[in-house]
Amino acid sequence: MMEILDIMTLIVIGTFIIVLGLFGIKMLLKLGRAGLTIIFNMILGIIFLFIINLLPFAKIPINLLTVLVAGFGGIIGVGILFIAKSMGFY
Repeated sequence: MMEILDIMTLIVIGTFIIVLGLFGIKMLLKLGRAGLTIIFNMILGIIFLFIINLLPFAKIPINLLTVLVAGFGGIIGVGILFIAKSMGFY
C-alpha cells in the first residue's frame, strides 16, 4: 500500500514540475522576444539619428540626451528630435 502512495506522489510532483517548467519557458520566450524588439528599436533609432545628421539641413547634435531619445524612442524619437530641431527648440 505504501508503494502505491509513493508512486502517486511522484507522479503528482513530476506533473507539477513539468507544468511549472513549461510555464517558465513560455514566459522566458515572451520576455526574450520583447527584449529583442526593444534592442532592435534602439539600434534602428541610433542609426536613423546618424543618417539624419548626414542631411545638410538637419544637424542634430549628438550628445547623451539625443542618443537616449533616439535609443528609447526609436524612429519616433528621431522624428521628435527632427521636429524639435526644425522648430528651433535647440
